[in-house]
Amino acid sequence: MGSCCTPDHSCSTTGTTTAVAVADATSTVYAVSGMTCGHCRTAITRSVGALEGVLSVDVDVDGGLVTVTTDGAPDDAAVGAAIDDAGYELTGRA
Repeated sequence: MGSCCTPDHSCSTTGTTTAVAVADATSTVYAVSGMTCGHCRTAITRSVGALEGVLSVDVDVDGGLVTVTTDGAPDDAAVGAAIDDAGYELTGRA
């Protein structure tokens, strides 16, 4: 029927609670090594995006950066594990 993505390319499955969650959103930028292509972007977006509390994931393959927007303080350990599960290495916050 349609995509869960909004015009600003953030994904949401929460529907009506998005506006409330965005008001308390926190964006954190992580440095990630090993990303080289669109497949890398997709793998990380799916893995990190599946974490509880994650509102959106923006992957800059060329810059080696992943911006994660959460509905509160991010769980660095969970983000690191998700990136590791996708086959890449979180090298720290950017």
